[in-house]
Amino acid sequence: MRIIGGAWRSRLIAFPPSRELRPTPDRVRETLFNWLGQDLTGAVCLDLFAGSGALGFEAASRGARRVVMVERDPGIFRSLATTRDGLGAGAVDLVRADGLAFVRSDGGLYDVVFLDPPFASDLGLRALELLPPRLAPAGMVYHESAHDAATPPGWEVRKRGRAGKVSYQLLGLVQP
Repeated sequence: MRIIGGAWRSRLIAFPPSRELRPTPDRVRETLFNWLGQDLTGAVCLDLFAGSGALGFEAASRGARRVVMVERDPGIFRSLATTRDGLGAGAVDLVRADGLAFVRSDGGLYDVVFLDPPFASDLGLRALELLPPRLAPAGMVYHESAHDAATPPGWEVRKRGRAGKVSYQLLGLVQP
C-alpha cells in the first residue's frame, strides 16, 4: 500500500498478512483527505485501531503535529514500528493496547480520530460512545465500517460515502 499525499507521497507501507486487516482503499483515503483538507499541519490525530497504519501515516505525511496509533496485535504493532522508523516519522507515537481501554484511560484531545475497527465487530459504535471527551473543539471522527453504521446520540454526519463493501462517514459532535 502506498501513501497517497504529503511529504511521503508514494512511499510504501508494509504490513503482515492478516484476515483482520482491511486497509482503507486509496480512493476512500483520497476522499477522506479531501474532506479534511489536504494539509493537516498542526493537527493532533488518533488512529484508534491502526491496523496497516494507512490512515495515521497519511495524516503524518500531510503535516499532523502528532499521530497516536493504537494497535493491540503484537505482529501488526511491530510492522507499524518498522514503517514509522523507515519513514523517520517522529510525529507518530505507537501504543500497544486495546483501543477501547486506551480511550477510557487516555487524557488527550484530538482534532481528528480515525476509527476503522475490525469489520465484524461493534467496536466502532462502542468507541463512538467513549470519544466525545477526547475530541478537541471542532474535532471530527472518520468512521469506516462494512455497512451504514448507526450514529449514536450526540453525533451528526458531516459527510458520507460508500465504495464497494466499505461504508464511511465523517462525524462531528452535535453543536448546542
